[in-house]
Amino acid sequence: MGGNVVKPECVTVLGDKNVTSGVRVILRCEANTEYVTATWEKDGSKLSCVEGKHKVYKIGKTFTLDILNADETDEGKYTLTLSNDKGSASCSAFIRVEIKKWREVRWQSQAEMLNNIKTFNICNEVEELHFLLYGPVGAGKSSTINTIKSIFEGRLFVNCQAAAGSTTSHTLSFESFRLEDEEGSFPFAFYDVMGAEAEAKAGVNTQDIISALKGHMKEGYKFISNAPVSESDLYYNRNPSLSDQMHCLVNIIAADRISIMDNESRNKWKTIKETASSMGIPQVLFITHVDRGCPLIKDNLQNIYKSRKIKEKMIQCSNLTGIPMNLIFPVVNYHEQTNMNTDINCLMLDALKIIVHWANDYVKKRSDNQTSHQE
Repeated sequence: MGGNVVKPECVTVLGDKNVTSGVRVILRCEANTEYVTATWEKDGSKLSCVEGKHKVYKIGKTFTLDILNADETDEGKYTLTLSNDKGSASCSAFIRVEIKKWREVRWQSQAEMLNNIKTFNICNEVEELHFLLYGPVGAGKSSTINTIKSIFEGRLFVNCQAAAGSTTSHTLSFESFRLEDEEGSFPFAFYDVMGAEAEAKAGVNTQDIISALKGHMKEGYKFISNAPVSESDLYYNRNPSLSDQMHCLVNIIAADRISIMDNESRNKWKTIKETASSMGIPQVLFITHVDRGCPLIKDNLQNIYKSRKIKEKMIQCSNLTGIPMNLIFPVVNYHEQTNMNTDINCLMLDALKIIVHWANDYVKKRSDNQTSHQE
């Protein structure tokens, strides 16, 4: 090499790539000199080349990594380091692999989906279907209600105070929110409660959630973390009917907090889940904040069911809560936007059109059971 040895520099750098599963991916970098040793890494570790899968080569000053038939395992950060006696230089690129879409959303059918929900005929045994939202502080319960109200009213609704980024709940009493537009109201009510907290005697009392599920809690009850509603309380309903009870439990969890959920929170969740299961109440899970930390979705929400990260989050939630994958819905709530967004609306409507049927099925089943017992 002699006098030709110079400190390595990257004349051109590797570029991030969003690719679909099965395609060929080429990462290429041109150096200022060919007298270097090239090392490829993936996610901070030396790349283990697989025969028939990876091909690493150089032509003159150009260094290339060729990945054939990319799949989920190829997603990650790739770094090329060029080094010689004079020093080293490196550049990196992130390869994001879109996996095969595993769930469909009718992105262009907002009006149709909304109309189908608005014209849905509920079981005549109740006047409206009740949905109880439960989850940790800051998970997005109130924001979910705001988003649903916004979709039905055709404008941003922010009257349900959210606790985004807070460690204490902004919801202090048992409240219901109903849906309406200029044409009238619709037979759905969403109930907001104080958020759950990790400490045993903080946040909403687990027994209060159970009382709400069973219809014992009247609207307006003010939550006390260390003391559940008692039978002597003015807001206690001693003899709840099917119309007073909840017909669907909507669990809410933030995508960026799944992995840090503590044992106390899991135990609270388990107790509530077991109660709802014993009553036969359908349970679903909304994963919020899915647009954070996933550039594939942040750039285009319609990629949500092509994202490996989102599928991993859903599997993680399913393992954590015991709720099957087909009852888990990743959603995005209005939190930064000042205008309505069709994709946000369609994603939420896709979940709503399913859960209203499940809640209605529960009411029908309970009504049929009551009728058969009377006979």
